[in-house]
Amino acid sequence: MPENAPWEYTLYIPNDVRAVTVARRTLRLILTMHGLIRLTDTAELLAAELVSNAVLHTKGSAALRVRWSAGVLRIGAWDADPEPPQPPGALHAMGEAEEGRGLALVKACADLWGWQPLSRQGNRGKYVWCELAAA
Repeated sequence: MPENAPWEYTLYIPNDVRAVTVARRTLRLILTMHGLIRLTDTAELLAAELVSNAVLHTKGSAALRVRWSAGVLRIGAWDADPEPPQPPGALHAMGEAEEGRGLALVKACADLWGWQPLSRQGNRGKYVWCELAAA
């Protein structure tokens, strides 16, 4: 499959901290199979932060969505909590803090990030996403 052909994967995950590791390993396999190994380290970090937030700060199932289109990799995590994520602080001001750095890391490492509320078949939630350009 050519690297420029668009594709998308969704991995549905339970509310379990082990899902973070499953998501990271699945993402690494997807990117390797599509010849995007150069994005893997950063993409894994971003996916781990997004999935961690979905699993640790909400109840219910979640999902990791990975999409490649027009030279841009979009990584997102859906969860069932409609509340917006806390705005990220400045990463340099967080020092050695062990919590609360997730979205600050996403903001620092991604080319673009954001979130949107979702409503589908009576279910509400949110989708937090980030993008990495291949160049």
